Amino acid sequence: MDASVSDPAHSADFVHLSVLSEAIQQGLALRPSGYYLDATAGGGGHSYQLLCTDPTIHLTLIDRDAQAITAAQRRLSAFPANHLSFWQGNFADFPGQDQFFDGIIADLGVSSPQLDQAERGFSFRQMAPLDMRMDQSQTLTAAEIINHWSEADLVRIFFEYGEERLSRRIARQIAQQRPFTTTTELAETIARSVPGQYRYGRIHPATRVFQALRIVVNDELGSLERFLALAPQWLKPAGRLGIISFHSLEDRLVKHRFRESPLLKVLTKKPVMSDEAEQARNPRSRSAKLRWAERIILDGATCR
Repeated sequence: MDASVSDPAHSADFVHLSVLSEAIQQGLALRPSGYYLDATAGGGGHSYQLLCTDPTIHLTLIDRDAQAITAAQRRLSAFPANHLSFWQGNFADFPGQDQFFDGIIADLGVSSPQLDQAERGFSFRQMAPLDMRMDQSQTLTAAEIINHWSEADLVRIFFEYGEERLSRRIARQIAQQRPFTTTTELAETIARSVPGQYRYGRIHPATRVFQALRIVVNDELGSLERFLALAPQWLKPAGRLGIISFHSLEDRLVKHRFRESPLLKVLTKKPVMSDEAEQARNPRSRSAKLRWAERIILDGATCR
């Protein structure tokens, strides 16, 4: 990092400690004056590190969360404005067909500020409304799902998106006791609905249910599926696509779509993971998995 560039993130409300930053820089193999896409800005952490490494690059930053975009703009304000562009929205809806990049990165899932800001409703450890929207302009919330979707639908999403083996038992208890208004109220009901051994296990019994709700509220897997189909088309020849995932559903999807794409060559047989030093600094990095692929040129194809 260039010590002459001060980092204003420490005074910002939206502070997110980016994971695998060194691996991202190494994997992108930055090209001087190249064009790069940070598809999940999250406050601008990765982009800040990339610009400090090479201030000549151009960056486009995307995020669904308006707070994240504002924080990223603030954090990157010391860099030339004509090297930066910002777009708020779902990365799967980005109009990238007329822009071609030397590299694309995406850091999936919920960011630290979203987890830590109780009012966002992502965490069951603090009382808050059942919200969980990354884009707060959308209408679907966790409360709508919990209080109005059928018991059968709850069973399905808890099992499919949370990999919760007690999904039927939990959904039945929720259906009997709803409506719910707060995160802690829901978490306590989930805890009471499971056996004692499960209740006091390694992770809180509400963890998988909250993951499932967050994924459904934000259509995370559907958006990722669409993004993985589009992103290779936005890459220049030999441009690299790096994606950090935090749970097995995301990682499997990335792994298989990288292998299946006729436009990509897989660069990582096994995902890159954080080392002990990074895990000590940032415990949330323990579950992070980074996979890389590179844009190839098909025989007879026109080089962009």
